[in-house]
Amino acid sequence: MQGSLGEKIGEGASADVHAWAPGLVVKLFKAGIPRRASWWEARVTRAVFAAGGPAPEVVGEVNLEGRFGIVLPRLDGSTLRHLSETGAMTVGQVGLVLATLALSVHATPPPEDIFSLRDNVEGSLRLSANMLPEPIAAGVLTLIDRLSPGDGLCHGDLHSSNVIMTAQGPRIVDWNGAVRAPAGFDLACCHVLLTEIAPELAHDPERPRAVGAAVQTEYARLAGISPAALKAAMEPYLTIVRVRLVLGGAAPGMRERLIQRVEAALSSEDLIRE
Repeated sequence: MQGSLGEKIGEGASADVHAWAPGLVVKLFKAGIPRRASWWEARVTRAVFAAGGPAPEVVGEVNLEGRFGIVLPRLDGSTLRHLSETGAMTVGQVGLVLATLALSVHATPPPEDIFSLRDNVEGSLRLSANMLPEPIAAGVLTLIDRLSPGDGLCHGDLHSSNVIMTAQGPRIVDWNGAVRAPAGFDLACCHVLLTEIAPELAHDPERPRAVGAAVQTEYARLAGISPAALKAAMEPYLTIVRVRLVLGGAAPGMRERLIQRVEAALSSEDLIRE
């Protein structure tokens, strides 16, 4: 696709974002990121956009010196995380934005291209052999089968760093973790990310925890359900979220804590067989 690699305007764990052409950027995946993962993100993002979901349009795909890139519209604006950490937005405002976006995702028909939650976890377990003890791996698949997850669309990684506040409104990026699952799974993702992962990275650990509480309060209000009902829908999926974080490459210290919580939860449900 016509364009040229310009200045780097952003960086994440798996990719750099560079200017590409007027009004466009390229998300260029780093060397060592499996091609199947970067290709899959392009496919999922395109499918969600086509279904009317709050994903950016995939304008094209490129290969630059062996690195795969996705060409996207340039979303000018700060991340929701930056606005939260600088105090430009209150905890309540951040929670409202995330809750509103989550409802928008859950109202979008899931594209056929998106894997079910079980297929996603089972595939990740195959690709990450030996990252989890076999009894735990088998136990989490049994848990998913017991839950019989619904078939809605979930982003699977919804947090303030993945939201860009543009002049046209907030936009969600990084759709590679999207799955077909009930809303409770997405809310569980948001809860674990904001209350267990983000506090270890934040200057003020209590702020992401407060945002997590605000998300649940606002989502329940907007969806017209009680906080107790929302919590009940979310809680069964917390263990599955923690497993996905382990398989996704959580830092060693956090990985051990997540595995301990997973093992304790599966044992309490009598889902681990030695």
